[in-house]
Parts: sequence; C-alpha cells; structure tokens
Amino acid sequence: MSAASSQPSKGVIGWIEHRLPIFSFIDHSLGSQYPAPRNLNYWWNFGSLAGVCLVVQILTGLFLAMHYTPHVNHAFDSVEDIMRNVNYGWLLRYIHAVGASMFFIVVYIHIFRGLYYGSYKAPREILWWLGVLILLLMMATAFLGYVLPWGQMSFWGATVITSLFSAFPIVGESIVTLLWGGFSVDNPTLNRFFVLHFVLPFAIVGVVVLHIWALHVHGSNNPLGIDVKDKRKDCIPFHPYYTAKDYFGFGVFFLVFAWFVFFSPNSLGHPDNYIPADAMVTPAHIVPEWYFLPFYAILRAIPDKLGGVLAMFAAVLVLAALPWLDKSKVRSARFRPVYKWMFWVFVADCVILGYLGSQPAEGAFVLYSRLATAYYFFHFFVLLPLLGKHEKPLPLPESIGTAVLAKA
Repeated sequence: MSAASSQPSKGVIGWIEHRLPIFSFIDHSLGSQYPAPRNLNYWWNFGSLAGVCLVVQILTGLFLAMHYTPHVNHAFDSVEDIMRNVNYGWLLRYIHAVGASMFFIVVYIHIFRGLYYGSYKAPREILWWLGVLILLLMMATAFLGYVLPWGQMSFWGATVITSLFSAFPIVGESIVTLLWGGFSVDNPTLNRFFVLHFVLPFAIVGVVVLHIWALHVHGSNNPLGIDVKDKRKDCIPFHPYYTAKDYFGFGVFFLVFAWFVFFSPNSLGHPDNYIPADAMVTPAHIVPEWYFLPFYAILRAIPDKLGGVLAMFAAVLVLAALPWLDKSKVRSARFRPVYKWMFWVFVADCVILGYLGSQPAEGAFVLYSRLATAYYFFHFFVLLPLLGKHEKPLPLPESIGTAVLAKA
C-alpha cells in the first residue's frame, strides 16, 4: 500500500469508507493496490470487455422488457412497436441484438487467448471451469432471447432445438414437455423463455463475481506463462497502467459496436425473423444465430440423433477437461513450437465448422462437417495428450521482469 492510499480519506468518501470500505475494496481488487504481471498485452483486454458487454445487455434488456409482451399473439407486434413507437426503441433493440453478437465475439476471443497461453493450467482450473460455466449460461440466455421476437426463425429454431432433448432415453419426452409447457411450442413456451431470459443474466453476474474472485487468488496468467517470483520486479499496479490499456480497448470496441448498430444492425441476424411466426410454413433452411453455427454443424454431422446431441454438448464440456488433457508443464504456446501451429489449425477448424453450420445439410457439406467434427475432438482427445508427452518446449525465461527488460 502506498503512502497516499494509507492515509484516511476525508469528506463524504471518508464517511462512507469508515462504514463500508467499498473504495478500498475496489482499489485492492482493480486499483493501484492490485499487482498485475508487467507483460500483459492487449489480448487481456477482452476480459474487461466481456464485463462491459454484460452490463450493456442487462441495461438494454431491462428497458426492452418494459415494452415487450410475452404472448404469441402480441410478441411480434410488441417488438415492432418498440422499433417504431417507443422513444429510441430502435436504438435499444439494435444495441441489444448487436450486443449479443459482440458479447460472443469478445468471449470467444477471450477463450482462444486462454487456450493459446495455457490459462487453464494449474492452479487456475476452477477459474477456467467458471469461465466454461459462464459460456454455457450465455448460450442458454442467447437461445432463449432469440425466441422472444417470435419471428419465423425464432419459432422454428425453438421447435428444432427443444425437440433435440427427446433423444435422451426415458426422460427425453418429459424434458421436452417441461420446456414447452404443453405438447407444442406455444404461449406457455414463450412465457417460460421470457422469464428465464430475464433471470439468467443475473445468474451470469453471480458466476462472474466468482470468476473474478478466483482470478484474484493466484493472479492473472501472462503471455510467458510463468509464475510471478518477485512482485517488485515482475508486477506493476493494475491502475493506472492497465486501466489505460482497457480504456483504449473500450474506445476501439465501441467504434466497431457503433458501426454495426448504426450502419449494419441486421447483418448478424437472419431476415426470416422479420416474418411473423407461422407453424404452417416451414422455412427452407433453419439456422441458429452465427455464434451457435459451429456446434450446429457438429450436431448435424452425427447421423444418430442422440449421438449428435451428445457430441454438441461434449464440444463445450470438453473445455472443462483441458487441465487434464493437456499434460505439458509449459503454459504459453510461445515456448511450444508444435502446439502453436496446431492451435491455429484448431482455430481454422472452428471457423470452417461455423461456415458449414450455415450451409444445408446435404451433399459434400455433410462430409466436410464430419471431417471438421472429427478433427475438433481429435485436437482435444488425441493431439493435446500426445504433445504434452512428446513435444520439446523452448527454454523458459528466468522471470517476467528479466524477459521484459531483455526485450526492452
């Protein structure tokens, strides 16, 4: 603690601090008293950007919920009313819709950064598990929210995805009936989805708090993937050094965000969702939002319904097993020459799966989906364990401070 921060505050802040030490808590967690590795780069911005996205989604969602009507006869019209008649309703809706895509972009980059730099390795396993749980809650919340406008893709997406649970033996039909609130996707379904979509973001907030708590126990990982040995040489205060980098990242992020909101708000969605839901007209090609497409491709790549559902869930849950699948003692891909190349092949495979998920499940697309799915699981269950045993890593630096000074 610096001399300035150790002095008791005066005035209103001092009065509050004496009764509820909130300001010292913030300073200790995200301020000048929180030591962070001195070599963090801009890839570490995406954690704070994810928090900003979550706040934006919650605030815009609260205002949209004030005008939304969760009824199959009025949901589509209420969304149109928000767009046309509510003051700045169009802006709120576009920020919320585009914000969901931006949230997933930020989180996916955050995950890939963790994969590249080995942030899932000991002693940060629980931190990583909490991150996987946040991803699962995000996916559930986004799916529920996609149903609420009650357009064609909303209705048929809900019908297809919820029907997948019927593949589970014995309990499958009961799960589908529970989700639907009856024997088809109808008004009880929409009501349930609206309530869950409203509540789940607050559950995400709770897990995020645990995620940050776990992060502060052992501190942030860093691009070198080595532990802090001497805080005086290896660390710098989080504020002002990294808050300045975060503010710059916020500026760039919101420029991209604003471009989509004001110039191309519908480019990340599907045009069929501007058609009212009709149970008698099936769309030619039912596709989820873009951020689900890789998992949708994996689902369709398996010829068996139950196998496809299990593979789709396994594609996410396998991330939780990474600390045990990757046995390498070296965290960062900077010192793992073979893993570095395999990481980028894996990223390319995920992009290919996303493209294949947007295409019809016919012809060569089915074959390509199966090959890409096979490589996805090959990367985790075969490649990572083999590299952990046989790859020869490069020599690690003596310390973070030594590496930073040598680079300078």
